[in-house]
Order: sequence, then structure tokens, then C-alpha cells
Amino acid sequence: MNGTWDKGTRLQAAKEILSNAIDSLQGTPNLEVALRVYGHQSPITATYQDCNDTKLEIPFGKDNYTKIKYRIRSIEAKGTTPIARSLEAAAEDFPDQNSRNIIILITDGLEACDNDPCVIAKKLKDKGVKVTPFVIGLGMDLSYLEKFNCIGTYADAESKEAFKLVLNKIITKNILNTTVQINLNDINKNPKETDVTMHLYEAGTKKLKYTLTHTINQYGNPDTLIIDPAFKYDLVVFTLPKVEKKNIEIKRNIHNTIEVDAPQGYIRFQLANPTKTYLMEMRVMQEKQSSTLNVQSLKSKDKYIVGKYQVEILSLPRIVQEVEVFQNSISTVEIPSPGTFTYSAFNLITGQIFVLNDSGTYEWVCNLDDSSKSGYFNLQPGNYQLVYRQKKLKSTTYTVKKDFRIISNKTTTLNL
Repeated sequence: MNGTWDKGTRLQAAKEILSNAIDSLQGTPNLEVALRVYGHQSPITATYQDCNDTKLEIPFGKDNYTKIKYRIRSIEAKGTTPIARSLEAAAEDFPDQNSRNIIILITDGLEACDNDPCVIAKKLKDKGVKVTPFVIGLGMDLSYLEKFNCIGTYADAESKEAFKLVLNKIITKNILNTTVQINLNDINKNPKETDVTMHLYEAGTKKLKYTLTHTINQYGNPDTLIIDPAFKYDLVVFTLPKVEKKNIEIKRNIHNTIEVDAPQGYIRFQLANPTKTYLMEMRVMQEKQSSTLNVQSLKSKDKYIVGKYQVEILSLPRIVQEVEVFQNSISTVEIPSPGTFTYSAFNLITGQIFVLNDSGTYEWVCNLDDSSKSGYFNLQPGNYQLVYRQKKLKSTTYTVKKDFRIISNKTTTLNL
């Protein structure tokens, strides 16, 4: 524990953070704490290590927080690491075996004596001793992690800040027992939606308190979070479109569940039977809204809240259509593959391309580049008209129009 760690020693970091944690526990109803220390009485030498160097420094009792903090200040790291014997002794420290008894073991090393912590952990379990050990390893080699699995839940702290976070999480989740679960519900009110960023702001402000990626844990449930209950929160879930929930209260000493309706499905954008590569995008808008919600490229698939959307396909000419998203389904927006129109002229020309609509009228599609004698466009299948004149000819009577047809995956060429 005397090793250098984050501009100090591991022991200094442990003392500071543990003292702050003790402060956070004061006033918690139905809670008593105790302090057992090992490796702090007998110096280790080249020929001797005291494997009985473990002591209950401050027994369980009411309002003994100040005593524990005072004792923590004077502790020095001198001796060895008798984890097994300390664990066995700690199980006997609890005055009431019927209570929910928790051990938080803080170490920067493995068992250094002759006992096996796994054997002790099993012995305690077989005796019906109800203790829940949590092991925090300070800056340890992660290859040793499996050595602690038999004792209890293991968490590694590679830095001082990580140690603070890990300790606070264990205390909040298992002692203060204030936890939060955010359910992103599907259309059937099941919390199955996930993998989206969430922001938690202090309610009514722009003070961002937490940035989280929603996760379904290994048990198939929304992950349990540790969130400070001192504030009310505004939640923003970054689905498409985003979902918000205001003025959320986190109640202390219970498991809180925040319910958010976020049923989602997919929109896929693709061409019908393309024979070559085309570049094209699609603009997605909420129904009856003009602002852009998202832009998708060809062959892409994105997730959206269940409902109706308007899509503008940035083809030539533009195509606008509606699409409806259903729970866990893929709604495909498929358009015909374009054809290619190329032109070349002897002189510079100025002109425009029009498409013939089903109503029999022409609609503008695009302008020609009047600084070039040639060009090309990928156009949707249909009947078109090119209207142009030579740029140098300064009379409207020189206007020319050329009709042409575009077929998917084919090239149409005009020499002007």
C-alpha cells in the first residue's frame, strides 16, 4: 500500500477516499459500520511475516463514524497480506448474523500467507454465515482478477478516481441501496429497447449530470445505475426522434424504475436491382414537420421511434414519400435504380433539364453547368426534356429543346 499511485501512495488514497465515504454514511438509518485492518501492526522482514496481523480496530456501534475516521488517519502499512484470516475474522465481527452483513475488502495485493481465501469463503458459506464480500483491488495486475471471484464481487481500481467511483458505487448500491433502472419500453411496454445515449440534467437547468449509454445487462434486464438522489432530473433519450422525461425524482434507499416509452423499428434505404454503384442520400422528417431528423445513405439502416415519417430522396428528380415504422420491423424505402445522362456540346451552353410528370406537365430537375461543354447526371427512369441555347448567342430564338428517355442502369447520350 506504500507504492506510488496518482501522485501519492495507495494508502494515502485509500485513507482519503474511505474517510469521505464514511462521511457519506452518517445519518443512514439501521446502519452500523466497523473497521478491521490487516498488515499494520508487525513489520515484515526478510525472514518473518506476521500472518495473524489482523485486528478489529473499531467494533460495530452506533455513531462511531468519527472514531473510524480518526483511526484511519493513523494507520500505516507495515506488514503482510493475510486476506483469508482477516475475512474469517471479519465474519465473526458482526453482532447480528440475521442482518444483511457486508464486507468491503480493500487490497493492493494477493493472499500472502498460507490460507486460501476461497476455502475460507466456502467455509463461511457452509456455516451459514451471511456475509457479502466486495473486493476492491487497487492498481492490481488484472491477470489476478479470477483469484478473487471465489470470495465475492471483484472490482479493479486502476486510478484514484476509479477507486472513488467503485467504492461509492458499492456503498450506494448495496448499503444505501439507492439504485436506478431506466426502462426503455417497446410497444408492448416491455423494457427491451437499448443501446442509445441518455443525458440526465439537473431538472429545469442545462447542468448535465450524467451521460450514459443504455445497456441491457447479462441477465437481460436494463442495467442498474447509481444516481445521486439529491437532485431531480430531466432525462433525454437520444432515439430518433429524441424522447424526454421531466422532473424525475430519485427516492433514497430503494430501487427506482424510470419508465420511458421508446418503441423502435428501422428504415432501410436501397435501390432496386442496381448494376453499378450510385451515391445518393435520403432526408428523413417526422410526419408534418419540415426539419431534418436524419440523413441516410444508400444501403443504410437506421432506428426510429414507431410512427409515420416523410422521406425526401435526394435523387434527380427529388422523390418524396411517406413511410411508417413498426416495432422491431424494417420498413424499406426502395426506389428504381437511376440511369445516366451524358451530354457534350461544341460551344458552351446554358440550359435546364425537365421531367415529364404523370399529369403531362414538365417539372424542373436541374441546371446545366454553363462553364463546361459537357457533363452528366444520374436521373430516375422517365421522360425528360433538355432546354438550352448556345451561351454566346444573345437571342431567345436560338432556344433548342431535346427530348430523351432514361432507363435504369443504362446510359443516354446527347450530342448538342
